[in-house]
Amino acid sequence: MVRRDKQAEVTTLEKGHIYSYGQCGLPYVIDGRIPSTNNVIARSVETFRTKYGIDARTGHNVTSIDSEARTVSGVVAETDEDFHISYDRLLIATGANPIFPKFEGSDLAGIHTLKTIPDAKAILNDLNDSVKQVTIIGGGNIGLEMAESIAELGKKVRIIQLGDQLTEIFDQDMAELIHEEARKNGIELIFNEEVKGFKGEARVQTVLTDKGEYEADFVLAAIGVRPNTNFLDGTGMHMMPNGAILVNAYMETSIEKVYAAGDCASHFHRIKQKNDYTPLGTTANKQGRIAGMNMVGDVETFKGIVGTSVAKFFHLTLGRTGLSEKETQKLGLDYEVYKQKATDIAGFYPGKQEIELKFIYQKTKQKLLGAQIIGGNGVDKRIDVFATALYHEMTLNDLLDLDLAYSPPYNGVWDPIQQIAKRKS
Repeated sequence: MVRRDKQAEVTTLEKGHIYSYGQCGLPYVIDGRIPSTNNVIARSVETFRTKYGIDARTGHNVTSIDSEARTVSGVVAETDEDFHISYDRLLIATGANPIFPKFEGSDLAGIHTLKTIPDAKAILNDLNDSVKQVTIIGGGNIGLEMAESIAELGKKVRIIQLGDQLTEIFDQDMAELIHEEARKNGIELIFNEEVKGFKGEARVQTVLTDKGEYEADFVLAAIGVRPNTNFLDGTGMHMMPNGAILVNAYMETSIEKVYAAGDCASHFHRIKQKNDYTPLGTTANKQGRIAGMNMVGDVETFKGIVGTSVAKFFHLTLGRTGLSEKETQKLGLDYEVYKQKATDIAGFYPGKQEIELKFIYQKTKQKLLGAQIIGGNGVDKRIDVFATALYHEMTLNDLLDLDLAYSPPYNGVWDPIQQIAKRKS
């Protein structure tokens, strides 16, 4: 915003005391791959104040907005004093909070969530040599990344999942590859059980589910996140059922002069052609930039997401983009699926690694709908190519015309995604 309008007076209100850091790097701080939480901080509060001239405030907990008076109100944490600030235009970028139901015994020591740098520091302080058995509730990306990090510290790790598979953004057949990798690395998997509470004397000792009890002296709840928008109750702002603020392509909300971006906002899905909720740092950065531009009069639109993500899990890379088979069925689309195994580089070159690919495309027009790729090296490269193809609404046959890089140490003469197109078109 200040880059586009040097005269703009910008005030930012942060509940905590740290600005601009990479939350996605926090699991790797836990096992020491990233030495310190300081390494994931992109810009300090002072940088925003001195370099950009922003009135960057910390410890300011916003509790309400008044869109008619155009004011923001809240409480200063250090003094417990109320504050009221007027605005011409307002951006809501409050992110999302970890979901943590009011389980019985949830106030016991040794139970954590991971979303912020203070969360990571609390985990590091608590995950000492006396901790032997760790239970992670939830098998999404954070759960998997933390399972790997904690296992690397020599702890026993168990994942309890409400459903019948890890990472529900993948289809069951592809998730089996993830299950195999988990077990190969000593991760205990418990499926189809619902956590009901915890037992212990001062510190957690047991996790209770609807089907049994499990010993644990450390628990991480990685159930998911919910948009942090409760403070907007009563404003009449239009929201999704999960509490995400509905925004248009300009990041405008249903209230005049109020914008929203990131994990607290909706994300238009180009394949589904409707608003969705896929909280990722990449999307948050794009939406925040676009909101800022529009707020100072530079018209820009958010073009939408295609549902791309990638994650590391021990020796596997888990990549997906577009629609899963489950999502395709839910939308009632007529589709076909093709799966194959391939190598990341030329088959005759030493050091090749296997990757497994699953493509989903329309039955008649062969328009691409989604891809899931799991394996060793080269997964991220193929997912990014496929994500680009989805953005441009390409067909299976169109993949054959892509001029992709080839050299035996990096690829085969036909890239794996083109091999599938060659066989099916």
